Amino acid sequence: MIKTNFHIHTVNCHGKNTIEETALKAIDLGFTDIGFSCHAMLCQLVSDWHMKEYEIQAYCDVVHATQKKFGDKINIQLGFEVDYIPGLSLPSFDDYRKFKPDYLIGSVHYIYTPKGTFPVDDSVEILKDGINRCFNGDIRKCVQRYFELEREMLQKGKFSIIGHCDLIRKLNKDNLFFDENENWYKKELVLTSQEIRKAGVIAEINTGAIARGFMTDPYPSDYFMQLLYNLNVPVTIDGDSHGNEQLNCAFDLAEGKAKKAGYTAYQIPGGKIIEL
Repeated sequence: MIKTNFHIHTVNCHGKNTIEETALKAIDLGFTDIGFSCHAMLCQLVSDWHMKEYEIQAYCDVVHATQKKFGDKINIQLGFEVDYIPGLSLPSFDDYRKFKPDYLIGSVHYIYTPKGTFPVDDSVEILKDGINRCFNGDIRKCVQRYFELEREMLQKGKFSIIGHCDLIRKLNKDNLFFDENENWYKKELVLTSQEIRKAGVIAEINTGAIARGFMTDPYPSDYFMQLLYNLNVPVTIDGDSHGNEQLNCAFDLAEGKAKKAGYTAYQIPGGKIIEL
């Protein structure tokens, strides 16, 4: 059976294991293809979970060395997960060309506004504070801004995979912040799925929030997934792994979600198609 995971973080950003340790564990688990995708932004944003620009080449060198060392046992690709923040960071192969990545994951973790910038996936307290400071407590405007930023990223960037395309749900357990069945929210998903299709990227079925105990269901939601399928958007299954124990967490649920929507196969960077 073919097993893949192209969303993997290591000690180079905020993961727990080294690149070689992860490769060995993936081989032990029977993975055929993996990709390392440590967080990187070519800007001066202060963050303890992004590689600094001067650290990126060393990361690439270790990935390439690991490719050579274990190439007869597993296919390894070099990637980055790149945040989109207007005016600061753009997920584009053009910007990362000198590092020769095999793929890029474009993601929105931060909501940027003239009043401030805050992460949507850190904690309930930080999210509440951001909504109050930047949107005068209006969660609807906050969520709409999140998807607006994703659509901007899709229009401006050049990358392979859109990461966890409804990450805004991570802290919304039991509809704590908003009702995902409301028409205004579904409209955002419709508009964003259309932009994903236009951009020609792969949409990620991401199990990371399950691995870290925040959710019991992968991204994207069933409704979002159905929209993507109806538009013939290719998908891939990723663990968003931050430790080796998470490498294949809840992949059975991810496969079931894909099949429920109608998918019979998924795609990995480079164009390889894998049947479900």
